[in-house]
Amino acid sequence: MTVSLQVLYPTDNETTFDHAYYGSKHMEIVGEHMGPHIKSTTIVKGLAGGPDTPPGFHAIATITFETQDALNAALAAGGPAMADIPNFYSGQPQVLIGEVTG
Repeated sequence: MTVSLQVLYPTDNETTFDHAYYGSKHMEIVGEHMGPHIKSTTIVKGLAGGPDTPPGFHAIATITFETQDALNAALAAGGPAMADIPNFYSGQPQVLIGEVTG
């Protein structure tokens, strides 16, 4: 069963987000520590929440894994990635772990 880890970075409470740092440094850290367990990664930069509506999220990362065991191993190795979050985001990210159904 393919599973995913989504990390959402809300724009609420006037949070700040450094996209340049995130795309270069942070994702490098993710790859270094969690990469051996990852099937694929997609990063979406928030542009809008609809017509004439600001985005609700600065970015959303979706990382997929072949199995729950692979996700668990990635999470166990992901401490440095979690510790890096304050270097690019001033808020508290939301996390969703789920089964990929489509």
